Amino acid sequence: MNRVVKYTCLALLMALVATGCRNRQEKLNGEMVSNPMSADGMQNNPAPVIKFEVAEHDFGKIVAGEKVTYNFKFKNTGTADLLITKVSASCGCTAPSYPSTPIAPGEEGVVSVAFNSENRNGFQNKTVTVLTNTIPNTTQLRIKAQVMSPSEM
Repeated sequence: MNRVVKYTCLALLMALVATGCRNRQEKLNGEMVSNPMSADGMQNNPAPVIKFEVAEHDFGKIVAGEKVTYNFKFKNTGTADLLITKVSASCGCTAPSYPSTPIAPGEEGVVSVAFNSENRNGFQNKTVTVLTNTIPNTTQLRIKAQVMSPSEM
């Protein structure tokens, strides 16, 4: 009886290995794969490029409770439409807004970042991450401020 169990287990194991090792060659349609960089590092497909005038802004000294805004200006210096898919801030006190429509090559746009200093004190350093259809697909923007109480000003 013990031998029967061993042989049965061995047969099941061999059946699992045989069916699990099937070599399925599912080919991808070449149009689905897009690698915009060639082996020499040069782009061979049209691609957008986002170029910000500045990636960091310092508001300087501001009074606690003050709301300040800065517009990060950018240009699509690439050869295809630029799409901004998401902009996220490192803190709930920072609210970004951005264009939801494609930015054509040569066109300009703005990522607006509002900072609310309510319940904040001291040096503040916040990041805003811009997610796009560029390579690389993320860009970091930064805002800084020294939040002071009215009596310190």
